[in-house]
Amino acid sequence: MTVKITILGLGQIGASIGLALANHKDQVTTLGHDLLPEIARKAQKLGAVEKIKYNLPASVQGADVVILALPLDQIYETLKFIAEDVREEAVVMDTAPVKTAVAAWVKELLPPKRHYIGLTPALNPLVLEESGRGLEAARADLFTKGLVAVTAPDGTVDESLKLAADFVTLLGARPYFMDMAEVDGLMTSAALLPGFAASALAETVIGQPGWPDIRKLAGKPFTAAMGMFEMEEPNALAEFALQNSVNTIRVLDDYIATLKSLRNEIAGGENEKLRNRLGETAKDLEQWRLERYQGNWQAVEFGRLEMPKVGDILKQQVGGLDKLFRQRKKKSDAE
Repeated sequence: MTVKITILGLGQIGASIGLALANHKDQVTTLGHDLLPEIARKAQKLGAVEKIKYNLPASVQGADVVILALPLDQIYETLKFIAEDVREEAVVMDTAPVKTAVAAWVKELLPPKRHYIGLTPALNPLVLEESGRGLEAARADLFTKGLVAVTAPDGTVDESLKLAADFVTLLGARPYFMDMAEVDGLMTSAALLPGFAASALAETVIGQPGWPDIRKLAGKPFTAAMGMFEMEEPNALAEFALQNSVNTIRVLDDYIATLKSLRNEIAGGENEKLRNRLGETAKDLEQWRLERYQGNWQAVEFGRLEMPKVGDILKQQVGGLDKLFRQRKKKSDAE
């Protein structure tokens, strides 16, 4: 018996999940759905999924695991649409940057005995400098040597958490258990702020009277700064901020304060202070790049939550997903 996994959304993340799982066909079978039928067909042709279905509710029927690899602004309506077709004891996972909101939507929309696990992937360091998004940017090693933050609501059954840890391992990554609210705060700095900063920069520059001439000279610095905004769907970025408003306002206030501080140093002629400050920032970034490429996170505390301990979870991974679902089925039959 293999575990049936349905992937909703076959862009870079969803298709890469499918490509990674393609190396484990002895344990899983994959089915995919995308809003755009041509994308679904291309994903199947690439080997990202074994089967596709164009009907959304039909795509999740009978699935043991449903992966929502969708922009945040599409998740609520998708959950509403598939709610009655997600089977009992199925595990619904998402890769969106905001977890508290998605967990609340799952609780609101899905019937009882459906389980939610949030996944927040930190990608393979080798792809950090790559541009592009969507299916064309999908690759089987997108998660290799990366971390995936695993979050879950209070009271989530152990079997679902073990399943999530095993699933992350099949992707080539390591599970990193965190609190949902903590992930929401961290992702505001790591993902939302870069997008908003790029948007603000574009709006500021393009709105200048000199833009007709600026655009002729804008080169690599401007293009690099715009990269984050171009990687995010504007509607999804807006939804990120609106569903995570407290963290968004806090981070934007910090960013504004930093910009004001830099402005004041320039206005005050504090030349040496400004040079030292920018130099220290460059050193900090270089240190982060080194750590990120090495994946050397000994200082990171694993198992912050009593969810269970990661060591206990990894012991369960020997038998794969199939073993875990057999255990769950036996438990269900006994009840």
